[in-house]
Amino acid sequence: MTTNETRLVSPLAPTAIKRALYGSLIILVSFSWAAATRTERLIDSWKPVAYNVSLLFDDQLTRIISAKTEITIVSLKDNLSLIDLDFGELPVDSVTVGKQTTPFERLPGRLNVKLLKTVPRGASFTVAVTYHGTPTDGLILTADKAGKPAAVGDNWPNRVHHWIPCLDHPSAKATVHFSITVPARDLVVANGRPDEVKNSLTTRTWNYTETVPIPPYCMIIAVGEFAQIIPPQQQTTYLVYYVPQPDKEFAMQGFAAANPSLKFFSETIAPYPYEKLALIIGATRFGGMENSSAIVFPSSLFDRRTGSEPMSSFFNIREGLVDVVAHEIAHQWFGDSVTESTWSDLWLSEGFATYFAGLLIERQDGEQAFQQYMKSAAQKYFSYEKNQRTPIHDPETEDLFKLLNPNNYQKGAWVLHMLRAELGDNDFFRGIRTYYGAHRNSTANTEDLRAAFEKSSRRDLKEFFARWIYGTGHPQYELSWEWSNRTRNLRLILRQVQAEPAFPNALPIDIVTANGKRRVVLKPTGKQTIQAFKLDSEPSDVTVDPENVVLDEARVTRTIVSSSRFGSRMSNSCCLSFRSLASVTANSN
Repeated sequence: MTTNETRLVSPLAPTAIKRALYGSLIILVSFSWAAATRTERLIDSWKPVAYNVSLLFDDQLTRIISAKTEITIVSLKDNLSLIDLDFGELPVDSVTVGKQTTPFERLPGRLNVKLLKTVPRGASFTVAVTYHGTPTDGLILTADKAGKPAAVGDNWPNRVHHWIPCLDHPSAKATVHFSITVPARDLVVANGRPDEVKNSLTTRTWNYTETVPIPPYCMIIAVGEFAQIIPPQQQTTYLVYYVPQPDKEFAMQGFAAANPSLKFFSETIAPYPYEKLALIIGATRFGGMENSSAIVFPSSLFDRRTGSEPMSSFFNIREGLVDVVAHEIAHQWFGDSVTESTWSDLWLSEGFATYFAGLLIERQDGEQAFQQYMKSAAQKYFSYEKNQRTPIHDPETEDLFKLLNPNNYQKGAWVLHMLRAELGDNDFFRGIRTYYGAHRNSTANTEDLRAAFEKSSRRDLKEFFARWIYGTGHPQYELSWEWSNRTRNLRLILRQVQAEPAFPNALPIDIVTANGKRRVVLKPTGKQTIQAFKLDSEPSDVTVDPENVVLDEARVTRTIVSSSRFGSRMSNSCCLSFRSLASVTANSN
């Protein structure tokens, strides 16, 4: 998803599962962050494999007249006797297992179903819950941009249980079928392929089936008097837009990045994983929500922005619109098809979507636009880090909405960018495809990603992941250089002055002399690296990370040699420069 920076929301208390940190190296670099570990919901006694959700709405979409959710469940333990469903405050009319009425208990946020007979490990059965009412969250009953009644699912991170009884954790993936009965004037879109529509005098019943497992927060419907627009070019999958009537004229241009994103990601990662893709302008508290095959954007998506905003030269729309559309489409592969195992692994969703949106910008608008995109990402992370120094892999934060931060988005994107620089395009993208192929329609954690990149590159990446994912901070370089006319040697002294341990990234350095430019690469093994280079003539300039492949801040000084040896020196402050990431000097911004 993309964050909406105007949003001020307090989440409901999440259910939780605990996940161990991976390996002693990780523990060593993150010991200072250890506190009360967040607990997460364990899938240890039962798991859902399929949902069948039927909803009947009133005429103005203000309440659910009747609802029935059937959940196909597999027992994961011997003598299973209780199904502890996540469920909100909607009144429950009945619970059955098979066709037998079954006792249940209501607790805050929980519906405990007490099985009449224990169930053995591996057995499957169906729990059916009937209920009604007006959800307090998750399914948003509202008015659209034109003032027409609308109902739109908005579930992240764990709010689907306010309208569908479920196991409300992203790793509890399942298939879903929706049967939605609404006034005849309304259109319905949901996850998966559209099936039959049954008409009556005043209502229509719409059916959608998602045949591959998706995370529960992605299970949504959208109901309203939409304008339905089908782009003429269907390059990758069936693509359709559902927008309020006031937005129908701009929808084709506003969603211009959709088809190129689908084509690029399908070619770069793997074929598109779902039966169709619907882009919906509806109700969401986020800048966009990546629901599998049914992405929802806020009603303000196409509104004019105050002030100036960079424009995409390729699409002729604002860059922010290209970014958010590409970001949410990238989630179809990363977040939806390959879903984070725990909330600590959220960067595998948000960092990936952020970086792949940048890659789409690089492909369509060019290298300069991409560099600006990555520079902006870096600055957001630097600003965040000044007040919050936490690792990307964060097992502590209880408020899940606070995980929607520049660590998981912008720093996560930069981790991928740095891996691409370290491994090279061939090994990097081969690693991406290996990771996706191994975990498609399933879940993954950070160590699964590391294993994929190690397989593709035949390199040990433990230290890289320990520093960048499980540790905090970023490299703050101080590079001093000195030239000896007598020996024709350039001596580079690189120090990492951040509080955290040294980062292992190879660091490119450009050296400019009268004879041209020379690229050297320093490979730190600690917080200080010293290396000398023989040159034909005295350097006129030394630049750290000229192509911006490391998430760093750098300070460069020249030291004047006052004797024939490299021993007696004094600093020349006129040669001091600062670089804050993606281009030149931080103090010039």
